[in-house]
Amino acid sequence: MASRRPTTTLPVGQLAYDTRRERRGVVMDHQDGLVWLRPEGGGTEWTARPEDVQPMHVRERAEALMLARVARANARSRGEVL
Repeated sequence: MASRRPTTTLPVGQLAYDTRRERRGVVMDHQDGLVWLRPEGGGTEWTARPEDVQPMHVRERAEALMLARVARANARSRGEVL
């Protein structure tokens, strides 16, 4: 049986990566043994198992923030509402 990495509780507001869904999100809450995440630019929250959520490293966090800001700016220039 393969061992799982130790589960750590990420703080609310931490940018994290859901390895199962391959998505980045901001930790919003911890309830019922699950981590609640929301996309960086806003949107619908989803849940993930704590063992599937990893903290983003500083460089990845900066890149993710930049990509989210560019996506919002592009949507604004097209007249879309986020």
